[in-house]
Amino acid sequence: MDTRLVVLGAGSWGLALSRLLGNKNYSVNLWDIDQEAITFLQQNHRHPRLLPGIELPNNVHPIHSLEEALDNAHYAIITVPSHAVRSLCKQLKPLISNDLTLINCAKGLDIESLQTMSEVIHDVLPDHSLDRIVVLSGPSHAEEVSRDIPTTVTISGNKLDHIQEIQDIFSTAQFRVYTNPDIIGVEMGGSLKNVIAIAAGACDGMGFGDNTKAALITRGLAEITRLGVKRGGNPATFSGLSGLGDLIVTCMSQHSRNRKFGELRAKGYTTEEALKEIGMVVEGLNTTDSGKRLADKLNVEMPIINEIYQVIYNNKPVEKAVLDLMTRNPKSENEIYA
Repeated sequence: MDTRLVVLGAGSWGLALSRLLGNKNYSVNLWDIDQEAITFLQQNHRHPRLLPGIELPNNVHPIHSLEEALDNAHYAIITVPSHAVRSLCKQLKPLISNDLTLINCAKGLDIESLQTMSEVIHDVLPDHSLDRIVVLSGPSHAEEVSRDIPTTVTISGNKLDHIQEIQDIFSTAQFRVYTNPDIIGVEMGGSLKNVIAIAAGACDGMGFGDNTKAALITRGLAEITRLGVKRGGNPATFSGLSGLGDLIVTCMSQHSRNRKFGELRAKGYTTEEALKEIGMVVEGLNTTDSGKRLADKLNVEMPIINEIYQVIYNNKPVEKAVLDLMTRNPKSENEIYA
């Protein structure tokens, strides 16, 4: 039986994964809500703004109709922004069977329910088997994956033999895939790192150095781990690809929209001006809000995320946020789960 795949979302990540899978000779349907974008891809098989110089193989088929795109698909790969996952799943509900495996690649927490994306999917599709809701995450900028730069990620799900099948589908000599059964931990790490990356960008915008960035990443990981473990994640997951790995790449990379957003805000841009300059979704913006509210709800101390929230939503000066972080009451470094 030929494995048929559909990628839902023609942003940079959806394009990169479509190219990767198409180059493995899979038949890939590519759908997006932006019909003009699909028409352009049908005519040109490339997107010069999102992934300059990258061509899609001929077995990637941009399709306008969601129903047509899903026809006979075995795996649906969700690459839309996290805020669009719930509405997408509502569209999917009358069109899919329980045999379809949903592979979520979106990184974020639902702004209203504070659920992870796999929980959102199951919330909208309660009859869909949890074994067929899996997560792909890790340090993987689309710009580099599309140019076959060596990348390593994690696939997470409840049923080992099933996620091993997906591991095989995605694996190439340039794209190495590990398995991890800890869905909550994988998703929490992939979501919260975007907030810490905004803080890392603010460090860049302020002209701080390597010492500051190293401290931020280390203490940021402690915060992510605290909240992730409180949600039921395995502590070891946060030292892995979807935790520390994704945190490092998002805090350090020039490709990172979240880091760029923090840099622009520290340089005096308003939120609206920074978003316009970047021109793409900044996942960490909503996650700053949802992450802070989840931490408050679960009574988890998150000083960095709290200060980023104050900067973004209450216009607190970055200089004051840094001072308040640096002059907090003395702590033991080992108080990770306190």
